[in-house]
Amino acid sequence: MEKRSQWGTRLGFLLAAMGSAIGLGNIWRFPATAYANGGGAFFIPYLFALITAGIPMLIMEYTIGHKYRSSAPRAFKRISNGMEWIGWWQVAISFVISTYYPIIISWASMYTYFSFTQAWGADTEAFFFDDFLTITDPGVFGSMVPNVLYPLLIIWVFIFIILFRGVKKGIELANKIFIPLLIICFVMIVIRALTLPGALTGLNAFFQPDWSALANGSVWVAAYGQIFFSLSIAFAIMITFSSYLPKKSDITNNAFITGFANSSFELLAGIGVFAALGFMANQTSQPVSEVVDGGIGLAFVVFPEIISQMPASAFFGVLFFGSLVLAGLSSMVSISETYIAGLQEKFNISRRTAVIIGTCAALLVSLLYANQSGVFLLDTVDYFINNYGVALVGLIELVAIAWFAREINKLKEHANSVSDILIGSWWNVALCVITPVVLGYMMIQNLRTDLTSQYEDYPIEFLFNYGWMVALGAMVLGVFMTMKKWPEDK
Repeated sequence: MEKRSQWGTRLGFLLAAMGSAIGLGNIWRFPATAYANGGGAFFIPYLFALITAGIPMLIMEYTIGHKYRSSAPRAFKRISNGMEWIGWWQVAISFVISTYYPIIISWASMYTYFSFTQAWGADTEAFFFDDFLTITDPGVFGSMVPNVLYPLLIIWVFIFIILFRGVKKGIELANKIFIPLLIICFVMIVIRALTLPGALTGLNAFFQPDWSALANGSVWVAAYGQIFFSLSIAFAIMITFSSYLPKKSDITNNAFITGFANSSFELLAGIGVFAALGFMANQTSQPVSEVVDGGIGLAFVVFPEIISQMPASAFFGVLFFGSLVLAGLSSMVSISETYIAGLQEKFNISRRTAVIIGTCAALLVSLLYANQSGVFLLDTVDYFINNYGVALVGLIELVAIAWFAREINKLKEHANSVSDILIGSWWNVALCVITPVVLGYMMIQNLRTDLTSQYEDYPIEFLFNYGWMVALGAMVLGVFMTMKKWPEDK
């Protein structure tokens, strides 16, 4: 077994953790979520969720990785023999996400190129779905799409090189470039957007508080969901990254910095996005509510239309889509590291061998999304692996550690022994009561929705094969991987 890798500097770890947390969801998920859940009033449940769930879980996962100095599966095994499968389940979820995440990065890289000439034309929706992706019906996979396939292969080569170079010379160095560049680009986007006609209208729509929303339980659940998904909790990422920390590392301080940095970027993204949406509303004489969108539609349909109407549109387009590429790459590297570390330790192989096996397997699966029905496959897998993968494994992780293994106080002692900011009883309450209750409620609501209606009206067979079965398959793989003994158990 190779000597365990270690971060070169504390800044390197923080930038890598931020790179994992700050991803595509910060840019296209948070603004729409906040707007739909009370506008300015949403920041109250959002901050409450950050303090009672986001940062406490970050501290817990940082502590697990730092204390047990292992990949997620091995760290959970060291807590309790019966918990190893949870770590492998998280690794399997990260693997699934790593197969479709580079597809979105490839879209963004092509749109960066298209920005120079506004190749998307007047009808941005028709261009994206019909001309760029040449879509067919869900499940009718058709042929490969060159616009997606070729940049996808280049992105995988780039990811492979970063991972192959290791933790310090690869991941740390890459994030020292990606994150500062991402922040610079997005600050420039925000400054430019704020100078556009109608920007204040967009900001008013974004920040206008609807105080009545605070009485709606779904708004609070949405806040917890946003925090949970945006901080890369329960992906095995933070456990893996913190396992590379030196023995004397301030865990709680690092968790607070990562949590607030992620939230600060989300706020920055909200300002930039809604200033631009206000400009679009002004140009088309529509209310902001008519132009708001989230997810893929915001990035590849709405924003190209905004960019086309702006002065110096090519520059703004390159900044925006370039930011998506940077955010995607930093998260992609983090996601991939989880299964690289797991494979390396479980099979006692070199890091380079683990990188070759892991990235080649993920690349082959990612080709399934590069066909004419790939966007529907991506949408379905993303929805189910997040709702019935990440959210569910996060709930089980908490229940297993807090209620069954009763490890919370031991982890608190370890965190306090190396940290300046000491955690107290609030941490126990947050992890043993508040967060499990909220995640449990989320699961019930998700099941109620998806068992009574078809997601996006996709065919039932398609949802079963590529939604439910993928989410269930990740769990089964987690159990299957525990059957092989660790090297020292032979």
